[in-house]
Amino acid sequence: MKFAEERDFNDKLHAISLGQGQEQKATDLISKSSKSGEWVMLQNCHLGESFMPALEKIVSNFPDQADMHEDFRLFLTSNSVPYFPVSVLQNSIKLTTEPPRGIKANLKRTYAGLDDKYLEDCKKPELWRKLLFGLSFFHAIVQERRKFGPLGWNIRYEFNDSDLQTSFTMLKLFLDEQDEVPWDALMFMIGSINYGGRVTDYKDLRCLITILNKYCTDEIKEDDYKFSESEIYYAPPHGLTSVYRDYIDQLPLQDNPEIFGLHDNANISYQKQESDNIVDIVLSIQPRVGGSSGGMTPDQIVLSQAKALAERIPAFLDKNLAKKEITKTHNGLLPSLTTVLFQEIAKFNRLLKIMRSSLRILNSYQGYMVMSEVLDKMYVSIMNNKVPANWERWAYPSLKPLASWYEDLLERVIFMENWLVNGNPSSFWMPGMFYPQGFLTGCLQTHSRQYTIAIDKLDFSFQIMIEEDAMEVEEAPEDGVYIHGMFLDGARWNREEMAIDDQIPGEMYDRMPMIWFKPIDDYKHDQEEYSCPCYKTSKRAGVLSTTGQSTNFILDVDL
Repeated sequence: MKFAEERDFNDKLHAISLGQGQEQKATDLISKSSKSGEWVMLQNCHLGESFMPALEKIVSNFPDQADMHEDFRLFLTSNSVPYFPVSVLQNSIKLTTEPPRGIKANLKRTYAGLDDKYLEDCKKPELWRKLLFGLSFFHAIVQERRKFGPLGWNIRYEFNDSDLQTSFTMLKLFLDEQDEVPWDALMFMIGSINYGGRVTDYKDLRCLITILNKYCTDEIKEDDYKFSESEIYYAPPHGLTSVYRDYIDQLPLQDNPEIFGLHDNANISYQKQESDNIVDIVLSIQPRVGGSSGGMTPDQIVLSQAKALAERIPAFLDKNLAKKEITKTHNGLLPSLTTVLFQEIAKFNRLLKIMRSSLRILNSYQGYMVMSEVLDKMYVSIMNNKVPANWERWAYPSLKPLASWYEDLLERVIFMENWLVNGNPSSFWMPGMFYPQGFLTGCLQTHSRQYTIAIDKLDFSFQIMIEEDAMEVEEAPEDGVYIHGMFLDGARWNREEMAIDDQIPGEMYDRMPMIWFKPIDDYKHDQEEYSCPCYKTSKRAGVLSTTGQSTNFILDVDL
């Protein structure tokens, strides 16, 4: 808009936001303006996916349009999406707007828009300036935590400058109208409404409010109040904007994870995440061409791997081989855990069937037949050591590459087979199941039937055991189940103190000892314990279910 005003085209600029029903209006506007020499701005092109092919055709015909006015210009705004026409990008002048990276850059951007008059425009000037800086710092923190992936936020939220400006307005209103600062109301409005309104995961909201507590507090008015143990970050003493800008200029360019409340290992996770993104991009553009003379062609590599995978596919799990002890009915009902087992077996057999049939088709490919889209994607996935999408659709959640995923699958099938043939194990490998939530419900139902207690009154208590592996226990507990195979992400279990502790540098995950899940009637959470969320994968994010929880979330384990 400013550029159009400078060129005296303010009245000749026509803007339209793409979306449902706007395609024909956009087409007519471009056609009319190209002849009259006016400007057109199509906003939010990422919302008009169906219009992108037509837009590509319109732009490609520009050179052949004899009546095009020399003053005509077409401006497009869009998020980065894969369906935006590449030819339009190649024939355009491109400008990108990226958010600042780092605490220092975020603060510089915020204070670049503030002046001395704004800092003085409050009845409590000293506290106003301190909290203004605290909120600016909080905004930078919640923005920058996103780079750490699931360690920062379970879901990547798009916090923006409007959240910060609204918080500034509310802060000023509370300070001007109240003699005493209403901290609870301030925390609720900023934490639960302004920023929390974007947060869909309760665990993320808990984390966000905990972070806000550090910057929205009465202690911030003290000059010796520090934001971190390093004492590098704090709210500068009362002064003009130049005081704050000078302080921001001397902040380090690289942010230590401790300012985010994270361990130094978080930097390793961030760097690995960046490396994985680069590798994924490189693999996505890798051509399907043969190597140097004597080397295997991509077809030979994929077919060789497909043959090796097909040879190792385990047999289907047969319910008829089940141990009689676990199939005995009581009042006409199968034991709850047996029902869970049969459901898991059905899911594994379905996956094995799909894998077997798709590998058979792929192994029959000799380069003379046209591949289907599914088979083509499977071919690329195997070549790149990724789990094919047609397998992933029916498989359990996993982030492993194909080779380790396949070994993991074999271990899961062996566990299920042993459970089926030998009866309930002394300890269950809960992470090896398709649907752990169903298994836990089965455990509660077993206890409910045994003691005639309503299942909705039962909940799990947790006891961390000294045994590390299932081989160390011979018998199952009288009540509840032993669980093994879980890991701590972002912390470790201190075996000596029997409590959560900081990670060891360089060790990203800590294998947990066995845990006794014991059903308790009217269980009350101990406030001294930490409710540690348990997820199926380290990605944590999942589809939001009707319960308001992520489908990746299993339960909270009290540690």
